Amino acid sequence: MALELSASRKRLENERVRLEQELKQMEVDVSTTEERREGSPFGKREEEATETMELEKRLALENRLRGQIAEIDRALSKMESGTYGKCDVCGQPIDPARLEALPQASLCLSCKAKNVKPKTP
Repeated sequence: MALELSASRKRLENERVRLEQELKQMEVDVSTTEERREGSPFGKREEEATETMELEKRLALENRLRGQIAEIDRALSKMESGTYGKCDVCGQPIDPARLEALPQASLCLSCKAKNVKPKTP
């Protein structure tokens, strides 16, 4: 179990680094895009609509990435407290195959299928 926990921790930490890099890259891409747009005339409604749509998509993606990072942080915290691998709702063990596929899983399949909201820590 300790070896599995160590492997899960490493996978979670690596995924967290990857997600943070993706967020940083998005910030760099936005700043370079804004620099290129500076001084260009806006006024066409089509351009404004396109920019708004792109902004909404970027914000949604950033929120999804931040949510994934929070899930990983939660799993790492559960490892520290000794509760990793237990369902946040019912307290039963989460299937090891589920944790193998999704190490940040906080719900067992039964609670996930019922769409039960986890207790807040």
